[in-house]
Amino acid sequence: MLEIIDISKEFKNIKAVDRINLYLEQGETIGLLGPNGAGKSTTISLISSLIKPTSGDIRMNNGSILKAPEKLRRILGVVPQEIALYMELTARENLQFFGKMHRIPKNQLTKRVDEVIEIIGLKDREKDLVKTFSGGMKRRLNIGVALLHEPDIIIMDEPTVGIDPQSRNYILETVKKLNKEKNMTVLYTSHYMEEVEYLCDRIYIMDHGKIIASGTKEEIKSILSSEQSIVVKVDMLKGSFIQALEKNPSIKNISVQEPLVTIIVPKQVFILKDIFKASEETGTNIVSVNIETPSLEDVFLHLTGRQLRD
Repeated sequence: MLEIIDISKEFKNIKAVDRINLYLEQGETIGLLGPNGAGKSTTISLISSLIKPTSGDIRMNNGSILKAPEKLRRILGVVPQEIALYMELTARENLQFFGKMHRIPKNQLTKRVDEVIEIIGLKDREKDLVKTFSGGMKRRLNIGVALLHEPDIIIMDEPTVGIDPQSRNYILETVKKLNKEKNMTVLYTSHYMEEVEYLCDRIYIMDHGKIIASGTKEEIKSILSSEQSIVVKVDMLKGSFIQALEKNPSIKNISVQEPLVTIIVPKQVFILKDIFKASEETGTNIVSVNIETPSLEDVFLHLTGRQLRD
């Protein structure tokens, strides 16, 4: 349905996107992952025809959209990472305004607004000003705006950032429902790996402007098929314990989400005795140890590194 071929984008001397290739088939949900600065936002802007590539092509149904982007724009909905609503208008007024921007005929607009309000679960608050909404309600309305013109493709850029678990779950279920019932193609970016695992058929991982891995969830996770993930729960995490583990040459990766420490090692390595030795030497009390197959997040950290990105 949509194919991105050898696309690059340079800003002065910075290559934000470097000859990437990806495709979206009709009815798929595709995950686009990457650390901050990986090139995801630029890629989304290119696919959305908001900016033109330095080189490469974007093709829809075998025709280039670079010279005629309106063909894509008619069937594309975009949910931006930042809230893009008018705070002094009600939910219904926002939808009516953006519906007119999409040139939805007047005799169809009221019905379509009613349908979208039902989809995003804001029927009881449709006449309230958006500035009185919670973060989750604003996010849902943001999605509603992108659904007004019934797009075939929707791009969702981190649509669940900073919201409560109930709103997050509602959004995920809405995406799943739209994909299944409307056969809508979804390109989904998120820093929440469990969301991508739940929603996506295939995944692309970006870093430094390049696609560094792609495939189904199973194919991506098989990158670490020869590894095992050991999750150590401690009652109080000490920096000395992590430092002791980092000195072990058998350990390939360590990630910390206190009180959990996740260690990646080759399957053939018996590391438990070294873990308990490090805990004893540093006075760290281990609550539990679980051996698991590596997760999508483990693979992501393995490919992109653990250093902070700004």
